[in-house]
Amino acid sequence: MTELRHRGPSDNDLQDQQSDDKGSENESKADKDGASDSESKADSGVPEVPVPADDTPEVLNKALSGLSSRWRNWWVRGILTLAMISFFFLIIYMGPIVLMMIVLCVQIKCFQEIITIGYSVYHSYHLPWFRTLSWYFLLCVNYFFYGETVTDSFFSLVQREEPLRILSKYHRFISFALYLTGFCMFVLSLVKKHYRLQFYMFGWTHVTLLIVVTQSHLIIHNLFEGMIWFIVPISCVICNDIMAYMFGFFFGRTPLIKLSPKKTWEGFIGGFFATVVFGILLSYVMAGYRYFVCPVEFNNDTNSFQVDCEPSELFQLQDYTLPAMLESLTGWTTVRMYPFQIHSIALSAFASIMGPFGGFFASGFKRAFKIKDFANTIPGHGGIMDRFDCQYLMATFVNVYIASFIRGPNPSKVIQQLLALRLDQQLNIFNSLKTHLMEKGLLPAGDVVAA
Repeated sequence: MTELRHRGPSDNDLQDQQSDDKGSENESKADKDGASDSESKADSGVPEVPVPADDTPEVLNKALSGLSSRWRNWWVRGILTLAMISFFFLIIYMGPIVLMMIVLCVQIKCFQEIITIGYSVYHSYHLPWFRTLSWYFLLCVNYFFYGETVTDSFFSLVQREEPLRILSKYHRFISFALYLTGFCMFVLSLVKKHYRLQFYMFGWTHVTLLIVVTQSHLIIHNLFEGMIWFIVPISCVICNDIMAYMFGFFFGRTPLIKLSPKKTWEGFIGGFFATVVFGILLSYVMAGYRYFVCPVEFNNDTNSFQVDCEPSELFQLQDYTLPAMLESLTGWTTVRMYPFQIHSIALSAFASIMGPFGGFFASGFKRAFKIKDFANTIPGHGGIMDRFDCQYLMATFVNVYIASFIRGPNPSKVIQQLLALRLDQQLNIFNSLKTHLMEKGLLPAGDVVAA
């Protein structure tokens, strides 16, 4: 990482690195410089970050010209936050398909922002095919993940169409062949005296794919479990981000972490309690609507998505007896709530405690390359990646949480897989199931059908 920080300041360093007989001497020199640089940064406390250009719309600059920079930034962030929340409500109203498309667009934009930083750092080296191969690998990985999703969620449609059935059957082989092609292209693009830099960027691309594409794939998986598993976690992260900023802005006094000097303990703690309360209330409102709680499934008759079902026990009101301490405080013996609200406490707690570490990770990354934001897409907020650095960590947790504590066997998927078997295999399974049910006393004894 030391070499990554000191790679591009001067052309002399580039020429020294390209010289084979002086390579080791320059590496030791870079290490010494890196150590002294780290010491100076440790003494100063905050890494030096260039001041970005003001990208605030002119109309806002004029309207807020009489305010101090602190309050001007507060108003700009607030106005743009309300605009983004309104857009979030709009895409929720437009349904799951639009949500999936938005997730894909956000993924591509985040990938572009990170890859652009890598290209900006190493553009003077004229590395061949770097951006081309980066986008090619993005295409390959998306083909693999979304192909798996289509095969799993649109099984009957895939089996009905012959071209799709063939692509589904050999999907993983095709995906591997595509990746192998990119791998060979990378090997062929290696240039003498640029080997180390090219392997740096090969790793850069793959780590970016791991962080961005894999997590966005998990977000879509969460969406298929029900829109509530998509909306509540994302909303909790948004709420925590807003409330931590508000508490820190008005009450912040104690610094939280050096990577983000503006983060305070007051904002962190205030954001935690506000997010937990918000998660419980939002879950109560959403759990009463089938549109939000039903799994997103594909209807073969209408060839469209549907979100209609009989809500599970997780989304049915139940009475809970309060502990003695809470009973003495509230005077209530029982409380009526949805079981999902209990799970929402875990989701909001993770969004408040562990979610910010995604932001701290992104802050460390930006400090390493002396940039304030990943891009200037959203005035006052930076790039898309600056807004979604915590969301990706949250997506992984929600997916693991569902798999560990919520999801059970899916009868519809089992039936789909059974119908894809040969007739003799289906008959054998039928006989085995019939024998099992007769042994349990659920069916009267009868003859087994011959295969």
